[in-house]
Amino acid sequence: MTDTAYRRVNARVTGIAIAAALGGFLFGFDTAVINGAVDALAGEFALDAALKGFAVSSALLGCAVGAWFAGSMANRWGRVPVMITAAVLFLISAIGSGIAFGVVDLIVWRVIGGLGVGAASVIAPAYIAEVSPAHIRGRLGSLQQLAIVLGIFAALLSNALLAGVSGGAAEVLWLGLPAWRWMFMIEAIPAIVYGVMALRLPESPRYLVLRREYDKASQVLLDFTGEKDTNLKIQQIRDSLESEQKESFRDILGPALGLKPIVWVGILLSVFQQFVGINVIFYYSTTLWRSVGFDESSALLTSVITSVTNILVTIVAIVLVDRVGRRRMLLVGSVIMTVALAAMAVAFSFAELVTQDGATTAELEAPWSVIALVGANLFVVGFGATWGPIVWVLLGEMFPNRIRASALAVAAAAQWVANFAISTTFPVLSGIGLTFAYGFYALCAAASFVFVWWKVRETKGMELEDMH
Repeated sequence: MTDTAYRRVNARVTGIAIAAALGGFLFGFDTAVINGAVDALAGEFALDAALKGFAVSSALLGCAVGAWFAGSMANRWGRVPVMITAAVLFLISAIGSGIAFGVVDLIVWRVIGGLGVGAASVIAPAYIAEVSPAHIRGRLGSLQQLAIVLGIFAALLSNALLAGVSGGAAEVLWLGLPAWRWMFMIEAIPAIVYGVMALRLPESPRYLVLRREYDKASQVLLDFTGEKDTNLKIQQIRDSLESEQKESFRDILGPALGLKPIVWVGILLSVFQQFVGINVIFYYSTTLWRSVGFDESSALLTSVITSVTNILVTIVAIVLVDRVGRRRMLLVGSVIMTVALAAMAVAFSFAELVTQDGATTAELEAPWSVIALVGANLFVVGFGATWGPIVWVLLGEMFPNRIRASALAVAAAAQWVANFAISTTFPVLSGIGLTFAYGFYALCAAASFVFVWWKVRETKGMELEDMH
């Protein structure tokens, strides 16, 4: 292949990977948009700590269900139709959440959006892995996490702008509606863009082989991956699929507590990614920054800055993942996160409890406020450069072709259940004490190091057909 043809192929596959990763953008936007709205909607609907936590994390229930069924849907209908379905669910949730009449229907609309998030979280990494050449698969797989953090950034930035224009998230903005409602409704724009882009994507060649559409699979391999011998590649895919064209959840069953060992590795990677508490930073960061003395406007701005940091370090991960390898980056990230979370736990042990307007918050004075800020941002750096993108890369590539969609669905569903558990319990844990909460996350980060060292193998440079 000439240099020109090689660059053309790389540009094509990068383009469709970016389009697929737009689901990650909506994933990030939908999960972070609640950040700027949570205090305002809690005040409007008079929510206590437990119900506030559930309202924030209710979408994650939908995420778990959407992820669970996305694998079987993708095998039955194809990867692209599931992306389009996810876009429609995002659109419905955006409008519904913005016009919610009470906390019950708000939760319903958030769960509907969660169904789309869960489906996108399974389909995007699987699709990207299946269309990507091995030598750049890690970088393209990392686009999923880059899209997620860009979505988080866009949500936090739009929250800050809307709150700034209206004078506060609870203040009236346009059409007599408070700003927090517009924070939800603005998600309709990227939802429409994602749906339109998904309509233009080619189907995964491995799905086409599964459906015995060999001519179409050959054309996709030739046009987008630059495969010279498409017949040989298709035969390799057929061999990896073996005779079990009708993939089902029975295929992932095994002797290790009912599942194959590789499936458990994927599940535990997902659980550890959430149990280090990363989404506490993004769901409750505005509240966190206010505890160290920032007003609402400054807290929203600081959340945006933290999100920018997350984007930059994710780009670093994209550059390094195919050079350094997945396993080594996860180990380094575990160490950084453990140190950062331990520092936050120590800092908040010096917090003072202040009650104002019936609400009790923890406030920090210097130098502990500075240590908490540094710790939180170091944690974001450690996570964003390693565990954030690398887990998605591994989940997209580590499973054999025959069980990829089903195993990834189970692992992603476990991730959303873990996310729900962490997000829902944070208000309660912080009520016990932020030292206790961040101390628990630090212990989980330390445990993640042991797990990776013990159970996770390197997949850098391996073909998908060689995953066993």
